[in-house]
Amino acid sequence: MAGIKGLIALAFLGSVGMTFLVLACALPQFNNWWPLFVIVFYILAPFPTIISRRFNDDMGSSNACKELCIFITTGIVISSFGLPILLARSPREQPVIEWGACGLILSGNIVVFLTILGVFMVFDNDEVDYSMW
Repeated sequence: MAGIKGLIALAFLGSVGMTFLVLACALPQFNNWWPLFVIVFYILAPFPTIISRRFNDDMGSSNACKELCIFITTGIVISSFGLPILLARSPREQPVIEWGACGLILSGNIVVFLTILGVFMVFDNDEVDYSMW
């Protein structure tokens, strides 16, 4: 039963993070859909870890593969935080997005990436019985 509560909590956190992102785009004072490009980083972030786990299961334990996975994932996460800051700063006269929208995107990034981390922590446990889902 604890697995279902964790799954519900992760689904709630994911929806809160995406709500922050949509609010950054859709509020009348912001009204700009450029921040939705951050979703690409949300989709790409888990792939290196998933590929690394699959590769490590087949070939034995390799620290180089795991370290490369962490490096690529870190680059993706930092890029997702850098994109809204870059959009809010340039060009200086007429920025692409407002700083309020940038703040909403950054808070949404924190929530979504903590949710992705939570998914890996909850489902990494080998004692979880997947047949109950």
